[in-house]
Amino acid sequence: MLIADIVRWHGNKTPSKEAIRWADQSMTFGELLERVNRVANAMSRIGKVGDRVGILAENLPEYVECYYGVPDAGMALNFLNYRLHAKEWTWILNNAEANILVVQEKFLETIEPYLADIPTLQHVVVIGSGHEKYPSYEDVVGAASPERVDRNVDEDSTAWLLYTSGTTGFPKGAMITHRNLMISVVSSVIETETKPGDINLLAFPLCHVAGFIVPITHFRGGTIVLCPMFEPELWMQLVNEHRITITALAPTMFNFILQHPKVNDYDLSTLRTIGYGAAAMPVEVLRRAIARFGPVVASGFGMTELGGNVLVFPKSDHVRAINGEEHLLLSCGKPMAMAEVKVVDENMNECPPGVVGEIIVRGEQTLKGYFRNEEGTKKAYEGGWFHTGDMARRDEEGFFYIVDRMKDMILTGGENVYSREVEEVLYTHPAVSEAAIIGLPDPVWGESVTAVIVLKPGTTATEAEIIDAVKDRLAGYKKPKRVFFIDEMPKTVSGKLIKKDLRERFRADARP
Repeated sequence: MLIADIVRWHGNKTPSKEAIRWADQSMTFGELLERVNRVANAMSRIGKVGDRVGILAENLPEYVECYYGVPDAGMALNFLNYRLHAKEWTWILNNAEANILVVQEKFLETIEPYLADIPTLQHVVVIGSGHEKYPSYEDVVGAASPERVDRNVDEDSTAWLLYTSGTTGFPKGAMITHRNLMISVVSSVIETETKPGDINLLAFPLCHVAGFIVPITHFRGGTIVLCPMFEPELWMQLVNEHRITITALAPTMFNFILQHPKVNDYDLSTLRTIGYGAAAMPVEVLRRAIARFGPVVASGFGMTELGGNVLVFPKSDHVRAINGEEHLLLSCGKPMAMAEVKVVDENMNECPPGVVGEIIVRGEQTLKGYFRNEEGTKKAYEGGWFHTGDMARRDEEGFFYIVDRMKDMILTGGENVYSREVEEVLYTHPAVSEAAIIGLPDPVWGESVTAVIVLKPGTTATEAEIIDAVKDRLAGYKKPKRVFFIDEMPKTVSGKLIKKDLRERFRADARP
């Protein structure tokens, strides 16, 4: 089954049902199917099966059309994060050996000076009014046939080419096949309460793997409402206006909404499910979220290379947590229906409950491999399982608990310090809006535990107060030796904290 088969099914079965809403416009499944066919035919006219098509745009309906249409042409859609620098876009397009670039007009001026540095690039198509040098998306797609042409696309061919966020180094191109995506979609539909009448507000950028929310919603015949960009009050307005039933947020987004002065001014009662993911949710933020929205929160654990989630922590288990089993608030759930997930030691032996090891995954939704990176693929699939690089423990019931990224764990004086454990304590301080624990070089201890803090507006705190908050709760070697206060945390487009930027920023301030 191909990813575009989702649109074909509903385009033929319920053609008049809304598939997408944006601004004051909408598109039915019948209209979306026609557009998907046009995109596939248009791309086939200027490219060939196996090509990579880069897309640089915000959350627009054209992006959704390309989600389905480009893979249906037998090509891989290469997502570009619009928040990156033009040199980073160029690096990714070169690494992907992109042949076609679909670019939103607002980004054209920024990337155009670098286009000559991408030797494989043959065509540029502009979403917008077009350009004297490049045709408009509407001209190219509108001129193509609305009828489907069967190109014998294999379900194991690459549908999406997503580059990892690069939080630990250069990004790698994860090749996600039609099969990977469909297994991820079906698994999510099995494990969640997605319904045909759902109206799903997409607050995440479409250039992120969280965009798999689109085919999940469409699989059940639901409607996607595109949020142009995340802003707390805009999100609340859209929920109220469109009577949103389901949405997903990063923990940072949740935090911003809960701290917004108008958080209680909008009618958000239609929300049946609020998913969260992309990063660990601080327990204190989760408590406030449940207090404000009720028992409607659920979470998933996944990553780019998995094409979605492999662990799920449903609403029912959140209810257990708030009804007395508070240890579950730290959990990221249990394995989903179509994925094998284990916690193992360095020798690939499964860890007993309570012992920390690495999460590894096996199943048909794991990536085909990294594009033009055999070494990276071989390393990631050591022992036949995909290695996530996330450290976790498992309890007797089978719940998983993320403790840290392997590369973020701090080794100080021979002791392991898991950053999340310390961060959770810091979030209990009334002045702390965001907290990050990093390790900085130390000539005596190897690494020193260091806290980086963003304070809530209108509050103050001293370094001593932050350190004391940890000293009274955790072992002495886990308390921060230094505290830095900043205005904003560096994050990826999905809201994931980029700790390597913090380490680089404060390395010079490390103990001499």
